[in-house]
Amino acid sequence: MTVSTTGTRGETVPTVPSANSAVDTVDVAALLERGRTLSTPVLRTAVDRLAAPMDTVAAYHFGWIDAQGNPADGDGGKAVRPALALLSAEAAGARPEVGVPGAVAVELVHNFSLLHDDLMDGDEQRRHRDTVWKVHGPAQAILVGDALFALANEVLLELGTVEAGRATRRLTTATRKLIDGQAQDISYEHRERVTVEECLEMEGNKTGALLACACSIGAVLGGADDKTADTLEAYGYHLGLAFQAVDDLLGIWGDPEATGKQTWSDLRQRKKSLPVVAALAAGGPASERLGELLAADAKSNDFDTFSEEEFATRAALIEEAGGREWTSQEARRQHAVAIGALGAVDMPERVRAQLTALADFVVVRKR
Repeated sequence: MTVSTTGTRGETVPTVPSANSAVDTVDVAALLERGRTLSTPVLRTAVDRLAAPMDTVAAYHFGWIDAQGNPADGDGGKAVRPALALLSAEAAGARPEVGVPGAVAVELVHNFSLLHDDLMDGDEQRRHRDTVWKVHGPAQAILVGDALFALANEVLLELGTVEAGRATRRLTTATRKLIDGQAQDISYEHRERVTVEECLEMEGNKTGALLACACSIGAVLGGADDKTADTLEAYGYHLGLAFQAVDDLLGIWGDPEATGKQTWSDLRQRKKSLPVVAALAAGGPASERLGELLAADAKSNDFDTFSEEEFATRAALIEEAGGREWTSQEARRQHAVAIGALGAVDMPERVRAQLTALADFVVVRKR
């Protein structure tokens, strides 16, 4: 099983394919493009409801216009969640179009979280462009994020069906967990030690909950019972944990040209991500030295002026203590659990293969 590729800094960037990778047999790019093509017009219509200048700010965030308001063909993200929502509908025997309102609602909530996260984390770049708060100011980032959350619920409830009510309930629960996870993430930045269990709980809330919702919301709109929806959510939840584990690896060792973020991005933000937490819990000289440095960093007034070498030293200690390899193994484990959950759902084999392929894609990536 391949576990790494070579990054531009001469380092390896872990990836996590399955033993019989479905990515090789299913056109994942076509699945992602289908999700984007079917959901984007509905997404644009929803955003057009916003009062000025929020409509323009949101359009900039989604990559539809540039900072001057000119039409643009920006990177709107991987569109994994819309693709999963459409497949979710098909898993329940419905047409993919049935899942479109769910796909749009989940995408709106996801981008609500990105707008707020960028501001809270001080991130100046997303998808190779200046973030909304950097261009339009913090107030607009907050307001537009709030508006996208409200729109997500409108898009579902306007369907006026029992299934729409069930789907909205799942979406609001997932959103509350997402916010819980963000609050945990921020609080952990100010603690010297966080347990692996606490970190996994935080990442399950912050990433797993919404991805789980994406994997069930189309099925719910298609009339699936709660048992089927819950099982699809289990697939999505564990896929979310695998996704976040890979994201944590990329947050330290990812190629900035691919990720669109600074080198050592998570270390610059003092994030207690899985590689860091696992390294601190490992024990041994490298773990102890890392703990000393991070404790000093938390009290340092010069942290923002640290050199590349200082961050590279911390990354090397994380790797030496085993945090990098542990996180790669955890991504593989969560990926396997996600795939295993699909076995409990009666669905067309084509859809099962596509969900497996998307799971492989999520953890075999460089950004």
